[in-house]
Amino acid sequence: MATQTTGLKGLAERYAVALYDLADSQGALDAVAQDLRLLSASVASVPEFQRLLTIPVLKRDVVATAVMAVVDHLGVTPLTRNLVGVLAQNRRLAALVPVANAFLARLADKRGEVTVEVTSAQPLSWEQVEQLSQRLRASVAPRITINQSVDPTLIGGLVVKVGSKLVDHSLKTKLMRLQLAMKGVA
Repeated sequence: MATQTTGLKGLAERYAVALYDLADSQGALDAVAQDLRLLSASVASVPEFQRLLTIPVLKRDVVATAVMAVVDHLGVTPLTRNLVGVLAQNRRLAALVPVANAFLARLADKRGEVTVEVTSAQPLSWEQVEQLSQRLRASVAPRITINQSVDPTLIGGLVVKVGSKLVDHSLKTKLMRLQLAMKGVA
């Protein structure tokens, strides 16, 4: 399992570097970054879309047609559309979100931004993201990028990761701590 994850990460890095270089040469870094955030959010919020990217038994052309229809509906730039097309053609659509994350991390690094990973039980509203980003700018760094993910098993609360520092205020963790405390007393 670790080698598959490492392999996917390496693959995603290679695609992200190539995409970054192309977007930089075309002056489209911000547009591609926006597209990749939109695609990542779509994958996270629509389980059927996520399954479509990862199910290996479907025919390549069927998956490519369906994914390209979604991409066209989202109205992404031609550069992002081409990336998704290449991933579909090479049967590497499962790497779409890791490529997006690697691209966004590279962009943030080049701009001197700190990347903050935020995991919540449900997708955060725009207002919640703004409040969180204001607090993080005040306590972490003036330039931050927030990468959001959703994990319904958290039940509620947030898990925030900045570099190697992890702040876990999820209901799941609080319940586990309570359960351990009760076992120690009983």
